[in-house]
Amino acid sequence: MTNTHAALRACGVSKRASAALTGLARATATRRAKAAAAPTPAVVAGPRAEPANKLTDTERRTVEELLTGDQFVDLAPLQVYAQLLDEGRYVCSVSTMYRILAENKQVKERRRLARHPAKACPELVATAPRQVYSWDITKLAGPVKGTYYDAYVMMDIYSRYIVGVHVHAHESGVLAREMMEQIFAVHGVPHVVHADRGTSMTSKTVAALLADLEVTRSHSRPRVSNDNPYSESLFKTLKYGPEFPERFGSLSEARQFMDAFAQWYNHEHRHTGIGLHTPADVHYGLASSKADQRAAVLAAARNRHPHRFATNHAPKILDLPEAAWINQPAHTREADTPAA
Repeated sequence: MTNTHAALRACGVSKRASAALTGLARATATRRAKAAAAPTPAVVAGPRAEPANKLTDTERRTVEELLTGDQFVDLAPLQVYAQLLDEGRYVCSVSTMYRILAENKQVKERRRLARHPAKACPELVATAPRQVYSWDITKLAGPVKGTYYDAYVMMDIYSRYIVGVHVHAHESGVLAREMMEQIFAVHGVPHVVHADRGTSMTSKTVAALLADLEVTRSHSRPRVSNDNPYSESLFKTLKYGPEFPERFGSLSEARQFMDAFAQWYNHEHRHTGIGLHTPADVHYGLASSKADQRAAVLAAARNRHPHRFATNHAPKILDLPEAAWINQPAHTREADTPAA
């Protein structure tokens, strides 16, 4: 509005008329016109006086050495300030400490940040029973929605034999330890126990037991289910079976079902991962004689009907692997591959 008022005045329009057209009071328009016409005085900045409380160079170096020294390098300025006072020393204010840190680009987190190494990929191998046990906990739906029972299941990864099944109303490291103590008393102490990173698996109670028995603890990487493949596969067989109920009516019913499942799995289930043997046959050293029996049956059938067999050897699915791996390294897989 002021510029418009000035333009009207320059065209010869009176003050009264210019004020009426622009809506400005005549006094306001006059005051603004005078202010615009007045020259702006030049401001000459003189030398700034140093603050009387400025630290000397020596004092500043002392503060820098304190803040970056071993005693205070991990502490915030408030903590440094308080500790120095407790020691009977005052070097500067807290704000001055922050200012010195800012000038040295150290105002962010000064504590030593934990450098957690990436969780290592577990690489485990078992060439016989009782070397590596794997265990996990799975939920079993209870009688009403929202209630669950916890099934603790441990197996031998070489034989696939379920060495122990416990079902409880809740999960805890103490219950896991009790299960392991019973299993080890019956089946022997393994070299390695592998599990994921659940609270029971990583509990101090379990860790103490395994340490006392000199058993190596192994854990899956976070959120990598393939690091515990044998337990995961076992639970799939359990829950995809036609007899697995939608819910269990009681804790006793869940325990009876899991005991029956373990009995079937160990002694009747022909496992594709162990040459279609039962886990019990492999675990107790009966697989070799069973393999000889199978070979004799196949040889007799081949002699009777040779045209029905394309090869002179047993199907590969009947081969019992020499080792059971968790995350087998690539170089060992290449070594196991026969040359063409």
